[in-house]
Amino acid sequence: MSKQEIIDSFDPNQPGLADATLFGLPFSAEMSEIIIVPAPWEVTVSYGSGASDGVDAIFDASFQVDLLHQTFPELWKLGIYMDKEIPNWKGQSDALKELASPIIEAQEAGQNLNENPKLKSDLENINVAGTKFKSDLKERILHWMNQGKLVGLLGGDHSTPLGYYKALAEKHESFGILHLDAHMDLRDAYEGFTYSHASIMFNALKIPQIKKIVQVGIRDFCEQEVEVVRESGKRVKIFTDADLKAEQFQGINWAEQCKAIISELPENVHISFDIDGLYPGYCPNTGTPVPGGFSFEQAAFLLTKLAESGKKIIGFDLVEVAPGEDDWDGNVGARMLFHLCGVLAKSKGLPVGSQIQF
Repeated sequence: MSKQEIIDSFDPNQPGLADATLFGLPFSAEMSEIIIVPAPWEVTVSYGSGASDGVDAIFDASFQVDLLHQTFPELWKLGIYMDKEIPNWKGQSDALKELASPIIEAQEAGQNLNENPKLKSDLENINVAGTKFKSDLKERILHWMNQGKLVGLLGGDHSTPLGYYKALAEKHESFGILHLDAHMDLRDAYEGFTYSHASIMFNALKIPQIKKIVQVGIRDFCEQEVEVVRESGKRVKIFTDADLKAEQFQGINWAEQCKAIISELPENVHISFDIDGLYPGYCPNTGTPVPGGFSFEQAAFLLTKLAESGKKIIGFDLVEVAPGEDDWDGNVGARMLFHLCGVLAKSKGLPVGSQIQF
């Protein structure tokens, strides 16, 4: 069957097909405009764990997402497909996380790893494995990009998208990152791990094609990270949660703030969305929750305004979703993933339909 024949025969009003791909859609990878690469990896978690299970939680919850998105009602017809041909990153992550745990415990206890050859060797092996993961992910992202697909990454912890950024650097001479998060993630090799979840933006700054990182919702950081910002030469722009809320309390609305945020971004923009940027009530099981944050609607509004701004969205990653006993975190993650697909498609000029008015 052709893609149009599949569209014509598919009923979007019914629950997603149980044997289908993400969001219950009936399209193959070849027919889909958007490919989601799953990266269930969380080797260096230092507080709560579970982000490597976020991929499955979001996938399962996606079947309950109604396909008639108010802002992008025709989005589903483009096709959104989750890549199935990745290595066993989940198994590798689980094994490496066991090695990482005593290293973290030793450092938190003030031990010098140079005095423990076993832990020092394990740390080196973890860093080598992180380098290979980054390289493998980069090649997988490029595989789809070279076929003309729009690509999103679904983590895993926030260390996962570095290989994606490397892939983008091969395709674009320059780009920026819109980083929604509770944390700056600008620590240098946090707890000794080169590819720590707390070091993703520090590592991103080593990529010369990344000209600007605009961080929104930040409410937890250390002195070292502040120094990195100050030494970046305006390469990092921070919108802390406290500053944004203070402006709102004094009458500046979110639409005005979004305009200011978007104005700081260069022409090409990658979106990096750590789910803990939201109010913790939306993501109660994420690894490092922090009070404060923005609502789901605020985040969606900012992303939609970015898509409408004339800036070019070149990709996105969604990370740090960790499931709990219920499916709430996966539910929120699936709906944000759907919205991210919409803003990426709209920015690329694909037909997503006109917003439904009531």
